[in-house]
Amino acid sequence: MGCAGFTCSKHSLCVLNILYVMVSLLMIGIAAWGKCLGLVSSFQVVGGIIGVGVFLFFVALAGLIGAMKHHQVLLFFYMIVLFMVFIVQFSVSSACLAINREQQVRSTASLSPACFPNNSCSPCADKIQEHAGEVLRFVGGIGLFFSFTEILGVWLTYRYRNQKDPRANPSAFL
Repeated sequence: MGCAGFTCSKHSLCVLNILYVMVSLLMIGIAAWGKCLGLVSSFQVVGGIIGVGVFLFFVALAGLIGAMKHHQVLLFFYMIVLFMVFIVQFSVSSACLAINREQQVRSTASLSPACFPNNSCSPCADKIQEHAGEVLRFVGGIGLFFSFTEILGVWLTYRYRNQKDPRANPSAFL
């Protein structure tokens, strides 16, 4: 049955969800590693990254189980959740890529460090500003790439849901 068949759709959806599981575990692991080593001091940032990783893990697990069992309801909810995640991620990625240098600059008058009046150091905002545009472009590009894999997952799920299992009962509806 070639690559347009039921088996190819099933395997493609399984591979995509295994990729999402690996990305989610990587997110959880790197966030926990960064917190343990003291690289990230904000508990809210680490908690947010771990929360997103856990959410992605459960969504990918639902998609993987739905694909393996050809479960119509699970695949439908997976497709809806993945489409909503696509909309949010595409919007945020586009915003990261569209923000310009003037929009990144904020008032630094109240952010001067204690050593700044003595001219022994420069304000922290200047050092952060040097790399902010580069980081926003990088994060926006990665987010845009993964948003397109999500829309690919929605399309594969829609296609797979509407295919009939060749091993199933011929008189069965779907």
